[in-house]
Amino acid sequence: MTERFDVVIIGSGVGGGTLLNSLAPTGARILIVERGDFIPQEEENWSPHAVWGELRYRTTERWLDRLGKEFVPYTHYCVGGNSKFWGSVLFRLRREDFGEIRHRGGVSPAWPITYETLAPYYDRAERLYQVHGRDGADPTEPPRGPFPYPPVEHQGRIALIVERLRALGLHPSYLPLGVLRPGEPGGCILCNTCNSYPCKLRSKSDADVCSVTPALAHENVTLWTNAYAERLVTNGSGDKVVAAEVTREGQGVRVEAPLFVVSCGAANSAALLLRSRSPAHRDGLANSSGLVGRNYMSHVVTMLGAFMPPRHDTTFQKTVAINDFYLRGPDSDYPLGQLQSQGRSHAAIARAAGPPGSRQVPTWAYDAWFARGVEWLAMSEDLPHRDNRVTVATDGRIQLQRERSNVEAHRELVALTRRLLRKVGAWFVMAIPIGDFNTTHQCGTVGFGTDPKTSVLDPWCRSHDVENLFVVDASFFPSSAAVNPALTIAAQALRTADHIKETHFR
Repeated sequence: MTERFDVVIIGSGVGGGTLLNSLAPTGARILIVERGDFIPQEEENWSPHAVWGELRYRTTERWLDRLGKEFVPYTHYCVGGNSKFWGSVLFRLRREDFGEIRHRGGVSPAWPITYETLAPYYDRAERLYQVHGRDGADPTEPPRGPFPYPPVEHQGRIALIVERLRALGLHPSYLPLGVLRPGEPGGCILCNTCNSYPCKLRSKSDADVCSVTPALAHENVTLWTNAYAERLVTNGSGDKVVAAEVTREGQGVRVEAPLFVVSCGAANSAALLLRSRSPAHRDGLANSSGLVGRNYMSHVVTMLGAFMPPRHDTTFQKTVAINDFYLRGPDSDYPLGQLQSQGRSHAAIARAAGPPGSRQVPTWAYDAWFARGVEWLAMSEDLPHRDNRVTVATDGRIQLQRERSNVEAHRELVALTRRLLRKVGAWFVMAIPIGDFNTTHQCGTVGFGTDPKTSVLDPWCRSHDVENLFVVDASFFPSSAAVNPALTIAAQALRTADHIKETHFR
């Protein structure tokens, strides 16, 4: 069976969904292929036991580590991709992130574009994803206009902590949050199950709600769910993709088009290209550089729980960012990273994501801690290394080989954070590092640049080797920076969509 479209987009997350939203009004016949289905609106959306205890929405597939040992990735296959489960933090990269930066653990390479190149697309992405924030307080914030929506105000205990941080000479700022109509009838209710949960009210600014579903109102847009792209097929010379081989609800379909966009996420996009070997691309599609799958990054992160009696009832905690140490530490001339307050935690999360022995702690003990605690995330840049890579094992599964980088600077950030939290009232601070196989914020693997020998994509995210193939997700990142990658993915997707309209559609 063969189907034909003008554009085929594989993956409906932030990259594919945003690009779809921009191309939909053109009238081109667009197919978007999603291996999962829509997340149902149901009571379990907000159940810690269902989401974290039963892993109700997470993939059941197993990836392999470098030794061949299985692990469960933090990955969700659904319309909207992992954005359905994100914490809605939508940061711009700092202006300095686009240039070369020296870290304690190595060098973060320059991007082939500047902040000024992406700035107008950041503006558009913030409007599309309805980002709430306030400019002016963050000392690292790049030049920008006002946010399209006002910030989500600090509540209760968080507001007190912000006052104390300012008294210490720091510059806490509002997290830029993608939530829809907070506090308004039918809008976001600022609940305690936002971070890592799907929104039962569809009031989170995810790729499904903001991009894919609106695009489906156009008759020229077709969505296939439960459809898995097995491989891409090129012409004899290998300079064009002519078809995608898709398994849809158990049936094989050949999908032909003059333009293909891969947006499966850093690991799965690399795996799809590597699976698409042919006589013209013996090492994988678009891989003349040998870099497809290499330079995998996913941030160096530690969760910190600050025990701060007495009991408090702050429901929505995720409103504070601290970037004072983003570009340099108080006693160093290299970057340390960023701090963010996190959503309220629950016993099911602690048992699932905590260190060994977490499952043996009684529920009442977790409840007592979280009723008096505030959770924080310390996040440092993960530096690119060739040997940190995604490959496809002989049985077809994704194999992830990774060792954390920039660890010393991150330890400094964690130690500094613990001291700060004690100064603002924490009795005790527990730090839980996230392991080497963290698959959130994954990026790299199909990097963009100007030289085909040292990059896979050009600055528009088009393959150097294959003229009608684009890769639009965090795969293109040459460096990970130390902020959430989603808004940068969306901004580049809008930029790539404009390029496609100006070149391929004209």
